[in-house]
Amino acid sequence: MAVATAKKWRLSKRETQNLITGLLFVSPWLLGFLLWTLYPLISSAYYSFTRYDLVRPPIWIGLDNFREIFTDDPRFWTVVYNTFYYVGISVPLGVVVAFLMASLLNTKLVLRSTFRAIFYIPSIVPAVCSAMVWLFIYNNQYGVINNLLRAAGQPIIPFLSSVEWAKPSLIVISLWAQGTAVVIFLAALQDVPRSLYEAATVDGANALHRFWHITIPMCSPIILYNLVMSLIGAFQTFLMPYLLTNGGPMASTEFYAMNLYRQAFEFFRMGKACALAWIMAIVVAILTAILFRTSGRWVFYGGGER
Repeated sequence: MAVATAKKWRLSKRETQNLITGLLFVSPWLLGFLLWTLYPLISSAYYSFTRYDLVRPPIWIGLDNFREIFTDDPRFWTVVYNTFYYVGISVPLGVVVAFLMASLLNTKLVLRSTFRAIFYIPSIVPAVCSAMVWLFIYNNQYGVINNLLRAAGQPIIPFLSSVEWAKPSLIVISLWAQGTAVVIFLAALQDVPRSLYEAATVDGANALHRFWHITIPMCSPIILYNLVMSLIGAFQTFLMPYLLTNGGPMASTEFYAMNLYRQAFEFFRMGKACALAWIMAIVVAILTAILFRTSGRWVFYGGGER
């Protein structure tokens, strides 16, 4: 039996040549995966248990980085609060806004293609350009919104210089750049069978009933996908708040990714930064697992399964 098994798994000369040829074709991807994904992953896990400043060799300190993060870092819990505040509002609100915009753009509108392009453009504009635009819009002296409020005799709103307004202002910007999610929702909406709407109309269902009982259930797998992708992206929010507020005022927009960046490249505490990265990865993995675990209650698949 052992001899038969060995012969079964022994490759012929042609099969060996095909295997070598296939490995050569995928070798660029394999090298990229090993050098830019697997090695950084393993090394960051090791550095999270060390004291490392990019200059001197890393020194093993065990769980001291994690202990410091949870007990001795006064800013950590502020950063966690800011991040969960941002994620908890921007992610569900962004998915809802993107789905409603896609539903509107899926109807028979005049210049529908033009409106689709307008809604998609913000998602491909470079972040620096978007930041300059929103700095102009939110500016206290010459901003568009505050000039309109001033002309109407109303007090101005300190969008980016107020603790109360800074995070909501950034959430509004995140809603503005939902073009990618809108395109994905549009594809899902166009895949909903027209026969379902026709049957519901014959049965007397109005537009709201058709939207609630047909459109949303049929698009629920895509809603789950956009929800997961938005969740992962929101936890990594860095560039826009860094350009607009740099974490201020009074650390009210100091998000997790920004704090991680400061620890790594401003304070050169690479070990602590790696520990912060692994904490965020674990939290995101847990929240994603919860979403998938609970999705069976509300995600509808084409075969009639949930």
